[in-house]
Amino acid sequence: MPDGGADRRRRVRARRRGPLGSGAVSAVRTLVVDDEWMVRSMLRTILEAAGDITVVGEAGDGLAAVEQARALRPDVVLMDIRMPRCDGIAATERLGRLEHRPRVVVLTTFDLDEYVHAALRNGAVGFLLKDAPAADMAAAVRHAARGDAVLSPRVTRRLLSAFTAPDPGRRSEAERRLAVLTGKEREVLAAIGSGASNSEIAQRLHMSEATAKTHVSRILAKLDIANRVQAAVLAHQAGLLD
Repeated sequence: MPDGGADRRRRVRARRRGPLGSGAVSAVRTLVVDDEWMVRSMLRTILEAAGDITVVGEAGDGLAAVEQARALRPDVVLMDIRMPRCDGIAATERLGRLEHRPRVVVLTTFDLDEYVHAALRNGAVGFLLKDAPAADMAAAVRHAARGDAVLSPRVTRRLLSAFTAPDPGRRSEAERRLAVLTGKEREVLAAIGSGASNSEIAQRLHMSEATAKTHVSRILAKLDIANRVQAAVLAHQAGLLD
């Protein structure tokens, strides 16, 4: 007899939309990178249990990660920081040069600012600690695939505290950079600074999610920054959330 539960699960998966907003039916293709095989195995189990995430490959160091990403074209890479041959920070920078650039979420047991800063400068869209709950791991992959920023609350507090401490010179420079934005784009940037996703920006500013996504892309291009986390930092530095 047919398995009704399996049929229901297949129907649920068939209704899921593609992770990048294309409307296509697909799971989020994910590459797991860590030098410890037990950690890779744990992450694979957690992610594949989510149902809408497929682990397409694993790598044990940064060089292997770049090779795998070039061959497998994942949507998201979960990247360890401390690894032999090529660490996660250097690998993230190399992934940014690929024709198909995956979105990188850095995973580590360390929440030291130096690692956060370096990873974000090299193009990572998020930073999670390895002790994050399983549900947060899966959510991070989904958020990254949609283009949203991914930072654990503890890291977010430390990051914004480090980057947005009172500094008149820094504020003046941030305000100067924002001069290229329209009034609406400044509103969107302020929403990014508050941690809003594209859907939340759309609701808050009474626009479609597609329009919100377009505004975010234009803001990143105009300000010559790599990701939403850098945009959030700039919004705080310029005083948009004061």
